[in-house]
Amino acid sequence: MASSSAVGKLSREEFRRQKDLDAARKAGTAPAALDEEGRPINPHIPQYISQAPWYLDTGAPSLSHQRRPFDDRSADKLDNWYDRGAKAGPAAKKYRKGACENCGAMTHKRQDCLERPRKKGAKFTNKNIQADEIIHDVATGFDAKRDRWNGYDPAEHKKIYEEYEAVEAARQKLREEEIDNQTTTDLAAVRKVAKAGKKEGKEADPDFGSSDEEDADDDKYADAADAVGQKLDTKTRITVRNLRIREDTAKYLINLDPESAYYDPKTRSMRDAPIKNVPAEDAKFAGDNFFRFSGEAPEVQELQLFAWQAAARGNDVHLNANPTQGQLLHHEFKEKKEMMKDVNKVSILAKYGGEEYLEHVPRELINGQTEDYVEYSRTGQVIKGKERAKARSKYPEDVYVNNHTDVWGSWYDLSSGTWGYACCHSTIHISYCAGEVGKEAAHASTAQALLASSKAQLEPSAQNNEARARIEQNYSKKRVGEGDVSLDKDRLAEAISEEKKRKARGDKDDDRSSKKMKGLQSGSHDVTEEELEAYRMTRRNAEDPMANYVDSDDVYTR
Repeated sequence: MASSSAVGKLSREEFRRQKDLDAARKAGTAPAALDEEGRPINPHIPQYISQAPWYLDTGAPSLSHQRRPFDDRSADKLDNWYDRGAKAGPAAKKYRKGACENCGAMTHKRQDCLERPRKKGAKFTNKNIQADEIIHDVATGFDAKRDRWNGYDPAEHKKIYEEYEAVEAARQKLREEEIDNQTTTDLAAVRKVAKAGKKEGKEADPDFGSSDEEDADDDKYADAADAVGQKLDTKTRITVRNLRIREDTAKYLINLDPESAYYDPKTRSMRDAPIKNVPAEDAKFAGDNFFRFSGEAPEVQELQLFAWQAAARGNDVHLNANPTQGQLLHHEFKEKKEMMKDVNKVSILAKYGGEEYLEHVPRELINGQTEDYVEYSRTGQVIKGKERAKARSKYPEDVYVNNHTDVWGSWYDLSSGTWGYACCHSTIHISYCAGEVGKEAAHASTAQALLASSKAQLEPSAQNNEARARIEQNYSKKRVGEGDVSLDKDRLAEAISEEKKRKARGDKDDDRSSKKMKGLQSGSHDVTEEELEAYRMTRRNAEDPMANYVDSDDVYTR
């Protein structure tokens, strides 16, 4: 069934006739259906292939949706590009309406202008108006938009060659200046500074090298180098794999513990030793790091480090380009270093002295074995043999100065946290010893002793205590009737008579109180308990609000 289903829903009769037509086309009795281009459609094509989807259905039988559409990729070519920065003829003399307010070009607006913003634009000054740009209509396709080299001018690559040539010329000029400034007349030293590559060309100056010659040397050494896991013979061009001998045990089979040394299957390397308890000299395989740091490998590493450091300081040393030169310079550097070390040592000893302290017993005798037999007990005491002598300090010991009988640091003061002498408890270094008197003085000068002495001075005398007790008793709560007060009857009667006489004289309370206060301040008279009690007893009736109250009969009459 090659026809499309866009005609809509068929009736039962039309559907039956369509079925018969399809069967006749398959049997060959009816002609095949034709598509839009007039090509016949095979009636045996299934419906899910011949029927177009709804977004490609044209309403007529067709197989165009199954064919690859024609793709014109002429827009994706690199040659189809525009000329960057091209100007369209001479610039205008006067500002035109609708042009850029900044530069005066008609092809863009002010917000799209790529020139530096002017203080006053071309719209206001009519000066330095730029020409219009040529706008190209470049229709790029999907690939052309994403091509990073689209629009690249191959002529730009020539600038790189020119830059390297300028650097090479400056390099050669710098070498010539170094040779001119060289003070030595040794031609070998001059050539050692000037040569960048030891290979001299026919046309090149033998005193100068070039980077091209260095590149040629690098290529030569690169050809002779071995690749990883291969050994390449540059003469016969035969590649031989550096495989282990099959009779040997593989590295990863020496120790099957998963926690042992790590084995890298990609590089076939095991840096650590697979068996830790076996010495490296006795082990069958001690790890790749053992071979890397044994033999002449450390010397090569030191030589490479020297070459890097010398090149960083501006010297022309390259280990791969000229290994003989690097090795000779390294040997000369080590000799000069040892010579300078000896010169510094001699000069320091000549200036400060102390050569006798540098003489010591050879290390072989210090760490060597002796025949002295010493046997100790569990507590550390010597049972048999001679005890080893205790190591003495380099400082003088048991030297007493300034009449001291103990050394400095034999006593520690807990209160101040300082060291001193145990004989006099003095915490001043190199002070004169005072003996027991110094101990007493030191004890008296402590903070505790000073606080105890101050408390003793602040204690009042017995007389002051009695006077203070009397004042406290006068101003205590007992005077308001809250406690028991012992009063002398004779003194109380005398005080009451004195108080009555004072009131009879008509003295004011303020005058009395002022006199009493003056008496207290001067210390000539103290108020006694009897006087206070007499004042309270005579004052009670006068200040009592109910003292003059008299019952009247009129109030209670009914």
